Amino acid sequence: MVIDFHTHCFADSIAKRAVNSLYEACGRIYEPCADGTVKGLVDNMDKFGVDISVVQPVLTKPSQLKTVNEWAAGIQSDRIISFGGFHPATDDYKRDIDFICSLGLKGIKMHCEYQQFYVDAPEMLKIYDYAFSKGLIIIHHAGFDPAFPPPFHSSPEQFANIAGEMKGGVLVAAHLGGQKQWDEVYKHLAGTDVYLDTSMGFKYYSNEQFMKIVEKHGAEKIMFGSDSPWSKASEELGVLKSLDLTAEQKELILHKTAERLLGL
Repeated sequence: MVIDFHTHCFADSIAKRAVNSLYEACGRIYEPCADGTVKGLVDNMDKFGVDISVVQPVLTKPSQLKTVNEWAAGIQSDRIISFGGFHPATDDYKRDIDFICSLGLKGIKMHCEYQQFYVDAPEMLKIYDYAFSKGLIIIHHAGFDPAFPPPFHSSPEQFANIAGEMKGGVLVAAHLGGQKQWDEVYKHLAGTDVYLDTSMGFKYYSNEQFMKIVEKHGAEKIMFGSDSPWSKASEELGVLKSLDLTAEQKELILHKTAERLLGL
């Protein structure tokens, strides 16, 4: 069983335009491996050996909430689980979170660069608290994004700052806690209650860095993710399966932790 906890796709009508726009925005350094449609994602899942993918929609403005989340709810199947997209600049965060819950979505995705907020800003804590009170998982983009100049709006230390504020809620920092910040992840974030995913991924952090973080953080708080269509799950899986992890550690990362958090 393989669950890819971090993927992206778009409505068929905008998929090509969205993928091309994002490819240009990142300076063409992340070449897409799919066309951005749900079908393209599932085709790659079949090819790469992925059983279930979790789609993570990103809102670039609050007005997209209804359209994007209704689409997200509509694409769900036995192979696809979708989180909801949430924008912190909303004029009513409780209304928006309640709407996401009404659609049966299991979590919300936020992107601090596209949405221009700091992950540990005091005003964000009330949003986290309310989302957690509704049983939602929160997943954040973490660290470097090639479409934006530094300094970035998140860091492993900032995630560590809010680790004690979660009150039992599940918060996930993508890209192993901070893209291109993995020494800081080891120093500040590993060992906290924040969950990590492996997305974008083994081409960028060393196997040694990954193993050190697993040892300190615990495989039970790390989930496999590819960030499709920006990384091939097959390549990420090939590296992960080759590492000197126990069979139980691999199962936790590949599916067991995600199954537990998603209630599968």
